[in-house]
Amino acid sequence: MANTMNTGSGGGEVEQRQMSLGTDAARQLATTTKSRPQMLGITPRWLLRMLPWVEVPGGVYRVNRRLTYSVGDGRLSFSNVGARVEVIPQELRELPLLRDVDDAEVLSALASRFVQREFKPGERIVEAGQPAEQVMLLAHGKAQKLGRGQYGDEVLIETLADGDHFGDMSVVESNDQWKFTVKALTPCTVMMLPQRVFEELIKQSAVLSAHIDRIKERLSKPQDKAGQAAIQLAAGHHGEPELPGTFVDYDLKPREYELSLAQTLLRVHTRVADVFNGPMDQVGEQIRLTIEALRERQEDEMINNRDFGLLHNADLKQRIHARSGPPTPDDLDDLLSRRKKSRFFLAHPRTISAFGQECTRRGLYPPIVEVEGRKFIGWRGVPLLPCDKIPISEYGTTSILVLRTGKDDQGVVGLRQTGIPDEVEPGLSVRHMGVNEKAVSSHLVSTYYSAAVLIPDALGVLENIQLGR
Repeated sequence: MANTMNTGSGGGEVEQRQMSLGTDAARQLATTTKSRPQMLGITPRWLLRMLPWVEVPGGVYRVNRRLTYSVGDGRLSFSNVGARVEVIPQELRELPLLRDVDDAEVLSALASRFVQREFKPGERIVEAGQPAEQVMLLAHGKAQKLGRGQYGDEVLIETLADGDHFGDMSVVESNDQWKFTVKALTPCTVMMLPQRVFEELIKQSAVLSAHIDRIKERLSKPQDKAGQAAIQLAAGHHGEPELPGTFVDYDLKPREYELSLAQTLLRVHTRVADVFNGPMDQVGEQIRLTIEALRERQEDEMINNRDFGLLHNADLKQRIHARSGPPTPDDLDDLLSRRKKSRFFLAHPRTISAFGQECTRRGLYPPIVEVEGRKFIGWRGVPLLPCDKIPISEYGTTSILVLRTGKDDQGVVGLRQTGIPDEVEPGLSVRHMGVNEKAVSSHLVSTYYSAAVLIPDALGVLENIQLGR
């Protein structure tokens, strides 16, 4: 009989003989269909795809600009012991008036004179029309700078947050009254320095006094609305008036961007490459996945590197704070209004989701924008492209970037050098380094890159977006 029934001493269990070849044995003779090695963490890398790339054969890219007289603007950091906040002396150099002051004693003397004040939500920190007699540093919290509209109604000028300041320029501008009101949105910690104390220290310090004189001289020179050395022109005249003479002055210390790099040493045993190299090229797959990891790191560096990353190199005047917390259409309008020819927004996928929720809450339907055959939600025709390299803090805060790109539009450009030895992709090389005494072959995988912002308004950042509300 083909089948036999075996009954054990227990008298109930039946076993059936195997009648055909099992799959476990059969697969030993079969050729399996296999995928290429898969890898978590590969993203579309929209920043690398959308940036125009500029060749940098010398390894350094210099951005020449017109001479700017404006003293700049900065944000301060603070230290604290419990609830007591202290001004870090060197951080005072972020104030326009103290930008070039490097005298530690002067900075320490100024820092020690600040007085801490606490304000409740809704409380006014300063009032328009009141005497402007204090330098104000916002150590913690969020506040609104408010002005008066044409018909006497209150209008929002901007939102202030940690590190912002106001009132310091009154020393040189003779501004004896506040032209705006600042109202606390959240509990705010403000460090205040009376203007009379500031002026006393100026009189006592020759270094500080000379510096203030230089600032006054710089501000007295003709400037355009961007703070650049003015080009004198005549227009709308009749007859033969004497025309003004002029020239275009250049910045004597232009910024230079040196190419950065990401590298790794890939090791593969020759036995693997020789014996186990079919049907897939083992070395080729190892190199492919290593290149993917390097490109991911490249995009991360181009966003987060403190030297050239876009998040840290946006001009402080091009940084704005979210009005209420989550990203709203009003916030994106504010970003777009500060530049022309915005090409795309860059945001974390969770941030894009939060923006969509805000639009739904208002009954708005953001338009769909097509980029390279793919569809994204956008705003005012500008697509919101996802990028998971933009960090989200432990408190759930993040940022949105908006970019104008290209040399012709004085925008943001990527920097790289092509034609390097052993190049396998533009700006990326795989160099064989030989085999060691353990029969392990090594390959040096390198990519060179950077990013440059040609003029300040090419890049804007919406900061302190609160997710999870």
